Amino acid sequence: MPVAPARKTGTWKMAYADFLTALMAFFLIMWLVSGVSADDRAEIAATFHNKAAPTLTMTAVLPDSTASQLMSTLKTQSGLTDAGDSVLLTREADGVRIDLVDSARRPLFDSGSGAFTQDGLALATAAGEALSHFSEGVSIEGHTDAFSAVGTAYSNWELSADRANEARRALIAAGLAPSRIRAVTGLADTHPLDAGQPHLSANRRVSILVHTND
Repeated sequence: MPVAPARKTGTWKMAYADFLTALMAFFLIMWLVSGVSADDRAEIAATFHNKAAPTLTMTAVLPDSTASQLMSTLKTQSGLTDAGDSVLLTREADGVRIDLVDSARRPLFDSGSGAFTQDGLALATAAGEALSHFSEGVSIEGHTDAFSAVGTAYSNWELSADRANEARRALIAAGLAPSRIRAVTGLADTHPLDAGQPHLSANRRVSILVHTND
């Protein structure tokens, strides 16, 4: 007599377990949704309905660059504002260059001398006072024109170095911290302001480079 196959009595248990799992998931979702505000639920609903959900627009207010602040300070600094073409301000890749320029109307130095005239000292002092409000490093360069003294060992190299150091002392006396000075260099007539006129008085100058981009 053939034996009837055994009935599988565990199938309902698997179905019941799936039902309980789905029920637990449903209650978990309901519990999570209950903690969401009405506004957030509206945004979620709008997303599922392909509607543009409201977005928060934030505008970043970036501080002005140090170079721009320095340029603004120098342009309003007492003692520099009325200097005319005796002061040149230039934005460079490394920062801001301040050129204190010699002229027949306002000589910075006596001829062949490394010492400031009264006008030259006033300009350097005004620049130092403006720079004292900042913290960036500073390099100082002395320049001469192409004229050279004849029959003396005191060349334009020594002269330009003396003028750079004269500017260094004036800047420190005006409030610039000595620790900010990175270099003091005499360049003689190798970097004229006007390369086409190497003997021009404007080539006699002191350059102060403020390293704002470090």
